[in-house]
Amino acid sequence: MTDPLIFWSAAVLAAVLVGMAKGGLPMVGMLSVPIMSLLISPVAAAGLLLPVYVASDVFGVWAYRRQFDRRNLLILVPGALAGVGFGWATAALMPERAVTAIVGLVGGSFALMQLLRRGPPPEPRPARVAPGLFWGVLSGFTSFVSHAGAPPYQIYVLPQRMPKAVFAGTTTIFFAIVNAAKLLPYAMLGQLGPDTLRQAALLLPPAIAAVWLGVALVRVLPERRFFLLVTWALLLVSVQLLWQAAWG
Repeated sequence: MTDPLIFWSAAVLAAVLVGMAKGGLPMVGMLSVPIMSLLISPVAAAGLLLPVYVASDVFGVWAYRRQFDRRNLLILVPGALAGVGFGWATAALMPERAVTAIVGLVGGSFALMQLLRRGPPPEPRPARVAPGLFWGVLSGFTSFVSHAGAPPYQIYVLPQRMPKAVFAGTTTIFFAIVNAAKLLPYAMLGQLGPDTLRQAALLLPPAIAAVWLGVALVRVLPERRFFLLVTWALLLVSVQLLWQAAWG
């Protein structure tokens, strides 16, 4: 049995990271499940934090309700919903470590390419349908399995070089839809029982407060530094995912 002080300290930290992610810093949110997985099973950690994600989404969507890219959402969301459905259908068959390793490898490779690139920045890419559907499916699937949908999503949207507030808003709204879509499958898989919901309710105040902290940080960070931070965070999270896949 985990010491209650240790458990709740880790849980509050994870909730704060979730809230900051919903405030426009998606890279920090991916650390929440790994932190809780140090104390409880990854499946239980994902179930505990999903209600925190969904409640925080409400405040994040409100904060960015006027700053998002509609075309990206129209392309990405159908693919992501299909990915959530695929994750639900294969929940008992897909080794979580294999999915974690794939996400870490793809995300880390992309981040390294961005960081090692020399010369002037490339021209922004348009939001194309076929790549968007592909990365949307992968993002929805990996989000369902381990709340690790950010790397596939970022691989698609970062080359578009959206303004930072539009990037943050599009990200927040996209994952709000994905998280809402996961509620029914998680409940039917037995991951949202009464005890889990009671624990999650206690984590809502720090998570909601952290949403506004994330919004404030997005506003004050210079745009170039913001996206550099996103890319470095993607690399670090990808390395952590590879470590988790290798060593559990």
